[in-house]
Amino acid sequence: MADEHGGFEHVRESVDGNAVCRLVGYARPYWLTLTVGIVASFLTRFARLVPPVIVATAIDRIINQSGKPGLLAELGLVPAGAITSQAARLALLERLVLIAALAYLLRSATRFAGRYLIQSTAQKIQRDLRDDAYDHLQHLSMDFFANHQTGGMLSILNSDINRLESFLNTEFRQFIRMLATVGGIAIVLTYYSPQLALIALAPVPVIGVASWLFLRWIEPRYREIRQTVSRLNTRLENNLGGVAVVKAFNRYGFERGRVAAQSQQYHDEKVAALRIRRAFFATLRLFTGVVFVLVLYIGGRDIILYGDAGIITLGGFAAFFLYLRRLYSPMRRIGKSANKYTLAKSSAERVFGLLDTDPTITDPAAPSRPDEIDGAVEFDDVTFAYGDGEPVVRGVSLDVPAGATVGLAGATGAGKSTLLKLVPRLYDVDSGAVRVDGTDVREFDLRRLREEIAVVEQNPYLFSGTVAENVAYGDELALEIESDQRSVDAEREAEVRERVVEAAKAAEAHEFVQDLPDGYDTQVGERGIKLSGGQRQRVAIARALLNDPAIIVFDEATSDVDTETEELIQESLDRLIEDRTAFVIAHRLSTIKDADRIVVMDEGEIVEAGSHEDLLAVEGGAYADLWAAQADEERSKSVADD
Repeated sequence: MADEHGGFEHVRESVDGNAVCRLVGYARPYWLTLTVGIVASFLTRFARLVPPVIVATAIDRIINQSGKPGLLAELGLVPAGAITSQAARLALLERLVLIAALAYLLRSATRFAGRYLIQSTAQKIQRDLRDDAYDHLQHLSMDFFANHQTGGMLSILNSDINRLESFLNTEFRQFIRMLATVGGIAIVLTYYSPQLALIALAPVPVIGVASWLFLRWIEPRYREIRQTVSRLNTRLENNLGGVAVVKAFNRYGFERGRVAAQSQQYHDEKVAALRIRRAFFATLRLFTGVVFVLVLYIGGRDIILYGDAGIITLGGFAAFFLYLRRLYSPMRRIGKSANKYTLAKSSAERVFGLLDTDPTITDPAAPSRPDEIDGAVEFDDVTFAYGDGEPVVRGVSLDVPAGATVGLAGATGAGKSTLLKLVPRLYDVDSGAVRVDGTDVREFDLRRLREEIAVVEQNPYLFSGTVAENVAYGDELALEIESDQRSVDAEREAEVRERVVEAAKAAEAHEFVQDLPDGYDTQVGERGIKLSGGQRQRVAIARALLNDPAIIVFDEATSDVDTETEELIQESLDRLIEDRTAFVIAHRLSTIKDADRIVVMDEGEIVEAGSHEDLLAVEGGAYADLWAAQADEERSKSVADD
């Protein structure tokens, strides 16, 4: 069950295992690329350790002419003997310059390779994760979408997955940087002076423990921030989607107040977290500053008193401070990485919580996939309720032979639309059964069942695109062409366009489509906003007819067209549904008066059923009363028009 705002925080509780570890699992197909990138990143960091050693060698061997060979000499990269002559010192300098040049060349090459390979892998993981999340989301059942807001879903598919890509791209490289830099510097510092190395490295475990404690403490606060962001996104999505209602009721101030309240909550939580982060980082800097002062005093005092005979040489002392600057930079980054990890963990839990959410409506173990479906539909004592609410459909039994047309009438909320949503298994019955051709719909392969059922709703959804693309959405051939543009040929495109035009003519849409600026290639806008309500309905009817379904449902599909257009559509539909099973929910009873059977529902139950003439003959019957009321309304309207 979603939270009261339709958010997704609850899905985090259903994650199986550590969400961040599961995220890393998405890197397995790219292990070779990632491994090369990691090795290159380590080499980059090691190459960055070379210049301070060169500086130390130059100071000790060339400038100070110390008798100690130094690290490079012990590695066999420079001569180990005493260097006193000017020629020998110049030769050593040239050797150091060459080593430095090679180090910078290695650093540049490996930096490019490491960053490119890791970042490109992060992009691939982001792509795969978004594809999987979206594919899983669209297979979830309708009850999931009823309980969750669109803003929350978009937040997961965009913000959360983008944050995970950023974490893999940035923080993964930062982890390599910390590991290689701290490890390499610790080794070099210990070589130059074990005593000073103990002081310099003292903050490492302290920062590690402090970051772990900080991570545990700050995580609940970032969880609240993510939840607040989801609610804010939901509010913005609702308001932008309902902008026409806001304008119609002049509720600018009211909606601004609601958005401002949630925006203020996000601001307060974010500022509070920011204050905590800044205090944490300031404390780390203070601690590392104390260590810097100690090394400066102890090392400097030792050189003044004992020179090269002390615990560190002059060159080593210089290298110490060059390394200290690099040592504490990634160490201070631990705190930031802890914050990023907390955010990434929260996002990963939401993403994988979504992936771990199972649809409530699935294919059976051995689904039925008949070659043909005739379209006979039977409702056998069907009862259904949304969630834990009161039943919307109560004990409905109805037998519809294949090819019959059934009209459904009744007041708003009588259960007509809900009853028909049970046929394509958008929801499953609570008790009883819905059968198609004698087979329980729960035994069908979902894809096979739904490709034989078309639904045209009162407020049909059109995708952003052209008129032709929206009509062709109901055509399997058109979808094959769109998914594989490489194999498109003019003949197949022409075949699809011909089918689109024929369907549009049947839905009485062809004439108005031709009058559009670009005809069938006219962009309809988001949700079909550039078309009128009646035009959208006719496009949706054409889309439904194009796939040649055995069963078709019209849910007040002509409510937004004028009476004349409705009559034209009805004439065409009468021809097109002649061999199909059709369910027609109608606001205007004239639309269903010629149906084979008319079913009247009230409060989820069938109260009357029969032909138009039979139901009119029932004195005081529900259908007769509805017919009389609509007839009076039409007469009153006619008088008013005159």
